[in-house]
Amino acid sequence: NDQFLEVEKLCLGVFFPLKTFMNKKDFNACVDNMRLANGQLFPIPIIFDLNKETAKQFESASNVELHYNSEHVADINPSEIYSVNKKQACQKIFGTLDSRHPGVSYFLRLNEFFVTGDLTLHKRPQFSFSKYEFTPIEAKEEIRKRGWKKTVGFQTRNIPHRAHEYLQKVALEHVDGILIQPLVGFKKTGDFTPQAVIAGYQELIKNYYPDDKVIFTVLSTVMRYAGPREAVFHAIIRKNYGCSDFIIGRDHAGVGDFYDKYAAHQLASSFESELGIRIMNLSGPYYCAICDGIVTEKTCPHQIISPADCHDISGTDIRKSLINGIDINTKFIRESVVKIIREIKEPFVK
Repeated sequence: NDQFLEVEKLCLGVFFPLKTFMNKKDFNACVDNMRLANGQLFPIPIIFDLNKETAKQFESASNVELHYNSEHVADINPSEIYSVNKKQACQKIFGTLDSRHPGVSYFLRLNEFFVTGDLTLHKRPQFSFSKYEFTPIEAKEEIRKRGWKKTVGFQTRNIPHRAHEYLQKVALEHVDGILIQPLVGFKKTGDFTPQAVIAGYQELIKNYYPDDKVIFTVLSTVMRYAGPREAVFHAIIRKNYGCSDFIIGRDHAGVGDFYDKYAAHQLASSFESELGIRIMNLSGPYYCAICDGIVTEKTCPHQIISPADCHDISGTDIRKSLINGIDINTKFIRESVVKIIREIKEPFVK
């Protein structure tokens, strides 16, 4: 499933400048320097893993048919099969080997061999969310049709809460429109399912946004939880989708307390001129009972003088409340969004 989605993304130009799975030189350059071997910026390894037996079969083949659910969906012409020190690479990519980190456990579970070679896509994946997914060409065409000169991209893996709504609307004050693009590939257990995220956003966009200011599309690739590196990766993807700007908020693509909350701001900004997309670094919004609204540390003094009145709004806390059937403060998330999520049969990844 994950591999099929990665094949599709490479063939559609979602991961441009990368056009196929990384060879060993690109893998090492990416892990060590956040670049491809030719020097182009690329911070996350994109790899096709094989077990020993399959690697042997690939080695002697000039063309391999790739099948998904017994259907021939793509071809790869293997040009290099290699292995790496996965633990060493993992430490560099994620900054940790802690098995509680979902990106680490996912990466270390991969098979020991990786393959690269030219790809041909014959059939795109069809999942329940596929009808909501634009290709980069389709997204650019939609932006062009709307006449937007400045489009800001928004990455999320959660249902929409008021802190994210605040960020989106602050950004909308500075651009012509927003591309809201939730990630719906592999996510850790307990995360929201694609159905929950899509339903929540449809409710929000339909009732609380101007019709002509939002393009909604999903991104079906795995969540890597690689914090700052992944923020740069997400910016590259949104540039490929036609965005001129990209929002990076607090602890972008982070998990637990593995990354400093604004480390992604610093890393992405350091590459801004090279990225070719403006980085919109926004502070993490929270609800302040004294201000009686969604604010940030830049607009509210009470986090320092009255922290008990300031409440972080996190997807994690909202998930816990929904799982346990606890009432959620409508100052944190819109009641109509919660209602929609509660009606979904399977709102959480098992």
